[in-house]
Amino acid sequence: MAIVKWAKGIDFVSGLLSKRPKKGTPHSEHSNALLATHRVAATTNPDCTRIYMVGEYNRSTPVTAREAQLRTRFAAVTRAVATRAKDLMNMTTDQANFLAQKDQPNGKKTMKAYLWSICAAAYDAEHQG
Repeated sequence: MAIVKWAKGIDFVSGLLSKRPKKGTPHSEHSNALLATHRVAATTNPDCTRIYMVGEYNRSTPVTAREAQLRTRFAAVTRAVATRAKDLMNMTTDQANFLAQKDQPNGKKTMKAYLWSICAAAYDAEHQG
């Protein structure tokens, strides 16, 4: 096992350290990505960073109908949120309504979460029947 000594000023490294190869590129079937994780826990062990080689993920089960439905909903709501965020006709009203509900017990704390709740409710209402 290798030992890594961090330079001064670098506490830890975390995340994907190299790109995953795209499918269909030469040698993609035997190329891996390098992933580092850093664990923050109250322990006496100073070695909290781990590095893994992550290979291609091959799904073992087919996509279910429910999963396809949820993916379609997610994509549609994402497009609706992006469109509504840039829509000048609704922007002032949305900002005022967001500020009014933000400090309520079940209020959305970010504008994007607020727009997601509005667009998701509209999608659900439109596709229930």
